[in-house]
Amino acid sequence: MNSTTRKPVRLAVYDTLADWETGHTTAHLARAGYEIRTVGPTTAAVTSIGGLRIQPDAALNDVRPEDSSLLILPGADLWDTTDDLAPFARTARAFLDAGVPVAAICGATAGLAREGLLDDRDHTSAVSFYLAATGYQGGGRYLDTDAVTDRGLVTAGPTEPVAFAREVLRLLGVYEGEVLDAWYRLFHDSDAGAYVVLEKAGAL
Repeated sequence: MNSTTRKPVRLAVYDTLADWETGHTTAHLARAGYEIRTVGPTTAAVTSIGGLRIQPDAALNDVRPEDSSLLILPGADLWDTTDDLAPFARTARAFLDAGVPVAAICGATAGLAREGLLDDRDHTSAVSFYLAATGYQGGGRYLDTDAVTDRGLVTAGPTEPVAFAREVLRLLGVYEGEVLDAWYRLFHDSDAGAYVVLEKAGAL
């Protein structure tokens, strides 16, 4: 599928979003030809944890799964301090029900847990007891690993932005096999030998 026929990737943005968690994912999806479109609670500007002011491209109510390739939900303090972001978790349910993948990292995993989306899927997060505090029913499906993909849903903890990106790139077919492995080794492990593999594959 070429870049002119790919549907946009939707990156959720909201106050207190964690700047560092989705950069690898969005940068390499954009390099692969995906348009990254930001989605806010409304179209009013939001401010990240790092103080970046972001003007959303669209409001959440105007985004439809059928017009999207993926929904990315970053962590944010608001996931744990208010119910303001619950509409994003409900939108994640709509995406998954429509067969469109969702990728959630850090606090967004707790939001999905509260929505019941992790009750019957393998998943991960920061630590198991963080999700257990939500009262969700999926504790038996928690995996203590860097990132997990199950039935169109990617989850990861806040210290695993590269593994999070790896799972998204695999899910959307951007990289696979030894190229995906080399990409991860380069950006996670600073393995200089991986650069040669990526250069040969034209993946840089």
